[in-house]
Amino acid sequence: MSVLTAAADQSVCAPLPVLGGDVTVPLVTGGEVAYAALDYAASAPALQRVWDDVAAYAPYYGSVHRGAGYLSQLSTDLFENARAAVAEFLGCRDGDQVVFTRSTTDSLNLLAAALPAGCQVFVFETEHHAALLPWRDAQVTFLDAPRTPDEAVTVLERALADRNPYGPALVCVTGASNVTGELWPVRELAAAAHAHGARIVLDAAQLAPHHPVSVADLDVDWVAFSGHKLYAPFGAGVLAGRADWLREAEPYLAGGGASRRVTRGEDGGVHVEWHEGAARHEAGSPNVIGAYAVASACKALTEAGFDTLVARERYLIGKVREGLAAVPGVRVLSLFGDDAPRVGVISFVVAGWNSSHFAAALSAEYGIGVRDGLFCAHPLVRTLLGGDPQSQGECGAPEAEPGEKSLNAIRVSFGAGTPDEHVERFVAAVGELVRDGAKWSYRTENGRCVPDTAA
Repeated sequence: MSVLTAAADQSVCAPLPVLGGDVTVPLVTGGEVAYAALDYAASAPALQRVWDDVAAYAPYYGSVHRGAGYLSQLSTDLFENARAAVAEFLGCRDGDQVVFTRSTTDSLNLLAAALPAGCQVFVFETEHHAALLPWRDAQVTFLDAPRTPDEAVTVLERALADRNPYGPALVCVTGASNVTGELWPVRELAAAAHAHGARIVLDAAQLAPHHPVSVADLDVDWVAFSGHKLYAPFGAGVLAGRADWLREAEPYLAGGGASRRVTRGEDGGVHVEWHEGAARHEAGSPNVIGAYAVASACKALTEAGFDTLVARERYLIGKVREGLAAVPGVRVLSLFGDDAPRVGVISFVVAGWNSSHFAAALSAEYGIGVRDGLFCAHPLVRTLLGGDPQSQGECGAPEAEPGEKSLNAIRVSFGAGTPDEHVERFVAAVGELVRDGAKWSYRTENGRCVPDTAA
């Protein structure tokens, strides 16, 4: 029995309403078509529920925390209620803090700035750059890419066993890969970290939009995610978890809101008493719209029911994977193997095609938006492709002309708002491009393949 047959009953589950479902885009071959947004792993479209909630609040927008006026008080309540809603969504423990940031990248940089002196950080080379790069002031151990979930736990345990047992340590790990979509053994990695006296932060940027995330159940110390991947694209992110390191660290940004009391001292300097709670790292006027949007998305996903959302997504994953398997020359990238559980993120290469050329043709000739490149996870993609890092241009931009091989990949990603028709059109387009080739001529411009308008 195929995945599609086994999950066929899930096809009747309706996608959640999102903005952009009625947007049409021009085709280079003539005419227009409804846009198929299949780049959810980069930024998911806004849920209609989120948009409606923000629109209803917008006339009442006001300053947060220090205003005496009605709109300021209303906005303050909205902001703090959003914090509580996110804490509930994440299953936070008593005493955990929810800090609003700009993104997952901002959240992990905030945590990096709060690390105690002498902290050792352990991070797999398979991480997104947001999790791979912030630890510049720490002693970092980069772990090789594991080929099974069990191997990931073993590799981490061996590395932790060799660390200094008397100093602080932090493990950073993804919940779901932004390249392969594969789920990582977060609970087992957390247990390994704690058994060796280390703490762990979960990068849930790709996990939270697809699966429930519970800080308490997974037993992680912190979790970070972005609103723009959670159907709330208004520039907010979250860092949630233990308060002590955050409370003891210098504020991430110095300024109003983070300070409780500021005085001039007899020495002529400025003396500051900082807040100890989440406000300590939220200096400046907070992004109340972004925070409210994140909370709205959390509520919408919870009310829709993750069991239903996960079941429907598995159906779509089956459609895409079976469709790609039927196309000659297509290789789906995987770290843990074909049977590994995953979210709706699939990367692949096509024999004989420059990936940028292929992605450009999907867009220009079929109205399908996917992503090509190294997906801000350069070490992982190069490991999966077996490529030479020196042969690739900056940020994964292909150096080859259309039709030549390049060391990058194509990523299709989808989620709660994706209609069946979008993935069906994508699978059909991949097959047609491989069989018949592109209908249009393309050229390289600023490192990207684009339709040649002179053709």
